[in-house]
Amino acid sequence: MLASLVALVVEFVACSGSGNGRAQAGGSTITVGVTKVVRKSLGRQITLSSELVPFQEIDVYAKESGYVKKLYVDYGTRVKVGQVMAILEIPELEAQLQEDQAGIKNAMNQVSRAESELKRYGAQYQALHLEYTRLNGVFETQPGIVAQQEVDDAQGKDLAAASQVDAGKASLEATQSQLSVAQAKLAHDQTLFDYAKITAPFEGVITERYANLGTLVQAGTGSSTQAMPIVRLSQDDLFRLVIPVPESYVRYIHVGDHVDVRVPSLSRTFPGKVARFSVDVREDTRTMHTEVDVENSQRVLLPGLYADAELAVEQKGDVATVPVQALNREGDKATVFVVHTDGELEERAVQLGLQTAGDAEIISGLKEGEQVVVSDRSGLKAGEKVHPQTVAVMQYQEEKAQ
Repeated sequence: MLASLVALVVEFVACSGSGNGRAQAGGSTITVGVTKVVRKSLGRQITLSSELVPFQEIDVYAKESGYVKKLYVDYGTRVKVGQVMAILEIPELEAQLQEDQAGIKNAMNQVSRAESELKRYGAQYQALHLEYTRLNGVFETQPGIVAQQEVDDAQGKDLAAASQVDAGKASLEATQSQLSVAQAKLAHDQTLFDYAKITAPFEGVITERYANLGTLVQAGTGSSTQAMPIVRLSQDDLFRLVIPVPESYVRYIHVGDHVDVRVPSLSRTFPGKVARFSVDVREDTRTMHTEVDVENSQRVLLPGLYADAELAVEQKGDVATVPVQALNREGDKATVFVVHTDGELEERAVQLGLQTAGDAEIISGLKEGEQVVVSDRSGLKAGEKVHPQTVAVMQYQEEKAQ
């Protein structure tokens, strides 16, 4: 979308009072309106319109199915991150938690029993191992006092006791594993039960409420079409303005560029900046998806408000310029009528740079301070003597792009 232009108004009053910008002075010299070549900053802007939308907006669903037990928010309620907005009643999970706690208690009893058994096996092993060690020592140092059969019996009992200790350790490890499983199950079910508290994932305002007390809400997971959100939450301290930038201006868009966001309904302009863009041009519209972030700390802006984004697409500082009405164009070439100090006209070719609605940059062909004709130039010829008179030139004005 390109800005439409409002026609130029050239204010010029000749010595003779002629209204067409040219007059006869002394019967032969033509009076023409002129202005000087000056240096200034030039810039082009593009104005694109769109609607303000919240930076984030989501429908909040329940993780688990349940009945709405408490509802703490309504339309317009402001919430902070982590604030509880609703609590669900989930009888099945409550019963499951009780079962899990009973399972943990039973597993802990099994562990205690296995620890006691292991201690008993350990004590038996210590006694039998000591008995075998003593008998074997006497048998080796004092032959004939202790029979070989007694030593072998003591050794068998020692090995059997050691096996019982190993079995007790294995049994303890098994019961400890069962306790860990029971504890993990409780943690899992407790996590699911904690989803009964519906909290705010970010700071914002409630813009829709879908549920009432006692409403049965289905879990918002899977492909169930029966799932219903509880509320809609919008972040209203920051807004996005999504604008389609025409292909011809894409090269001028950069992240961080300042944007003036004008909201006609509020008669105010807000500062914004280019935050992100898609880095590609859509084939159907030949535009690039661009997003402008607009701060709304005072909560003045509202979702859906119509806004105009004014983007500076090209800027140059301290360049030689002339009004666009001083230019004579023929194809790609441009010339101007220069009035010398002796009043003689010269038609001079110029090279143009940046052009705005009212001015054109002169890259070459003119110097600062030279006078150029800006009034009606029909009938003027190079070498002709004229009487220059400085006039005020009103600039083109841009209307809002549609």
